[in-house]
Amino acid sequence: MTGERPLVQIFVRDNNVDQALKALKKKMQREGSFREMKRHVHYEKPSEKRARQQAEAVRRARKLARKRAQREGLIPAPKKPAR
Repeated sequence: MTGERPLVQIFVRDNNVDQALKALKKKMQREGSFREMKRHVHYEKPSEKRARQQAEAVRRARKLARKRAQREGLIPAPKKPAR
């Protein structure tokens, strides 16, 4: 099967289910599982799928260009919030 991902595995230590659940959510967010699940709730027409994929590609390209420009000093890096 193409696009098959390995199963996510989280270990519960010292019966701390809350911490394990938090780690699971964080891992799923990072992998894009939540976005994938939302997309599968309703049928997506092929034209909508192409448009979405094109928009994602444009977003990735802009982000890459912005990062590259920041590294080269063409634009200032974003300021980190003070804690």
